[in-house]
Parts: sequence; C-alpha cells; structure tokens
Amino acid sequence: MATSLPSKTVVITGATGYLGSNLTQRLVKEGGYDVVVLKRSFSNTHRLENIASQIQWYNMDEVPLTDVFARHAADIILHCATDYGRKEVNPLQIIEANLILPLQLLELAHRNNVPVFINTDTMLDKRVSHYSLSKKQFREWMTGYEKNMVLINMVLSHFYGPGDDSTKFVSFIKQQLEKKVPSIPLTKGEQIRDFVYIDDVVEAFMTVLGAIHTHSPGSYEFQVCGGARASIREMVTLLKEMMGNTSTILDFGALPYREFEVMDEQGDNTALAALGWRAECGLKEGLTHLIEN
Repeated sequence: MATSLPSKTVVITGATGYLGSNLTQRLVKEGGYDVVVLKRSFSNTHRLENIASQIQWYNMDEVPLTDVFARHAADIILHCATDYGRKEVNPLQIIEANLILPLQLLELAHRNNVPVFINTDTMLDKRVSHYSLSKKQFREWMTGYEKNMVLINMVLSHFYGPGDDSTKFVSFIKQQLEKKVPSIPLTKGEQIRDFVYIDDVVEAFMTVLGAIHTHSPGSYEFQVCGGARASIREMVTLLKEMMGNTSTILDFGALPYREFEVMDEQGDNTALAALGWRAECGLKEGLTHLIEN
C-alpha cells in the first residue's frame, strides 16, 4: 500500500501581492504544501479570498516572527514581499521591506534549521533605483548563510499578467489605453525587455521547488527570462493595436530615460532550462490574456 509523502511547510511573504498571490494559489492547488502567510494587518487579501480557509495567516505587525517559527517547523521560506519604491516612498521604508525583513527571516531560518530560503530578485542594475539597490544588497547578505542551507535567488525579468497593480508598467499602459486618454508620455522606448507572462514565472518557482531535494547547502541562482524580447516601443504599440485604440497618442520621447537605465535586458535561463523549464507564453498570447481578463 502506497503512503503519501508528508507535506512541506512553506512560509511565504508577499502573498497578498501579485506574484506572491499567484504562487500561493498554485501551492494550494498543487497540494503537498502547508502554506503559512506572513502579512501586515492592513494588507488587502482579496487575491486570496477563495483559499483563505486553506492557509494559515500571521500579521507580522502583531505577532512576533519568533512565535511563528516556534509554532511551525518550516521547510521552506519563500520571500516575495517587496517595496518597489514608487510614489516617492521614503528610502527607509524600502530598506525595511527589501533588506531588514528578509535579513530577519534569514536569521530565523538559521536559528530554526530551516533548510531552504528562496529569494525574489530583479534583473535591474543596482544603480537604477533604491529598489534595485536594496535587492542587490540583500543578495550579498545571503551569501553569509550558504554553509547551512540551500539559498536560491530567483532573478526576474519583466513579468506581467491579468490582475497586476496599475502601478506596474504593462498594466498601467493597458489602463490608460482602456480610458482612451488623449496621450501617454513615454521615453523613446528603445529599451529591450524580456517580457515573461505570470504563469511562466509561477511555473519557474514550482520547477525549482520540485528540484529542491537535488541541492546541497549553498547558493544557487535562477534567472527567469526567455519569454519574449521586445522593445518598450514595440510592446506598447502592439498592445494599443490589439486593444483597437485608434485615438490615444503614444508620445515617445516625451520623457527622459532614467539614469543608468538598462537598455538591453539580457538574462540567462540556462540553470532553469536544465531543470526542464521554459517560457511557454509569447508576448502576443500574453497580451491577449491581459486584455481578455
């Protein structure tokens, strides 16, 4: 008689956000995972309402993190919480979310013998913003813990999909085109981005989780890219065309490039491909899903 394997306990941050909620939904659907969500008391949980009874919740601003790890023997910490630093956020707030919190989690993982820590990183150059700087700084801090646990750094290119926040670039452009605003001020749009659809990003995480048992303690990096390389100009123009908007002017060149702007986002997904992952959704297909949902 076959016996089922014991469930793995996954402690996840950022579960109420776009990426984190999609991952949490998939973990619950997949089965074999006991999901523990760390959030703020004021976090909007609408993205997880349909599975609220199937996960355990803790408000980090009300319950000490030490208590959470005392109650749960975590197998994996999945850190998806982030502060993008939009809307002129105080840099101290960015440091708190992107550096202090994950460092606290890393130290708790070390003290409580949590074998796996998975971090979510960005392909952006550290000089582009406070956000990217804080993400790269935490990546350096991670190496100090690699002797005793499996440390995985998931480096994401430009991901997008239905239900993302309107502050994210692709969703913002879609929203503006839906409103048929007179014009959208943009840079020249020559920046090449590797656009990866959200389902492919989630599948990348699940692929890595499925191969955890093959990794010994140390640091590993997986770049999630290879979806569809296109310039900002090409993507925005295609989206406008697909939405049938003939009135909004795409004002390319109205805005300057950011200092240290990444003009050609090039990633290497060799490590992920070796585990059997590849991006399945092309740009036009992904934008179709975005428009229809």
